[in-house]
Amino acid sequence: MTPITRLLKQRDPDLAIAAVSRRVHDWSGGTRISACLHEFNQHWMRRVLSSDTTVLLITDGLEQGSEADPACQRLAFEAQRLRLSCERLLWLNPLLRFEGFEAKAAGVRALLPEVTQHLPVHNLLSLQELASLLSKPPARP
Repeated sequence: MTPITRLLKQRDPDLAIAAVSRRVHDWSGGTRISACLHEFNQHWMRRVLSSDTTVLLITDGLEQGSEADPACQRLAFEAQRLRLSCERLLWLNPLLRFEGFEAKAAGVRALLPEVTQHLPVHNLLSLQELASLLSKPPARP
């Protein structure tokens, strides 16, 4: 994980993305969600999460590897650790904008059982719906 907040403060989005791609060495190296979740769980989870925290996981879920790959197995484990440490884990997936989206990728199938909700995040309407959801208290089982 690389801090990029300052880089995104540029007014021109093209310049901001160019700055991020220069700063983040593995910007186009493929998705390694399990490694990122592992790092978060190891170094930050206890510091920033509580039992009433809502976590937003923003990813397409396209983890490298297959279901038999240890990375995808580790993804399910790390996602479960994260879910057990917060009140709700909301997965914001830009791929849900496609009407024919199916959970075929191993990473998607590994994440789905561990999230509270799987939501689209691709336009202003989806962001408004997210804001509405976040403004309400979580439903208790």
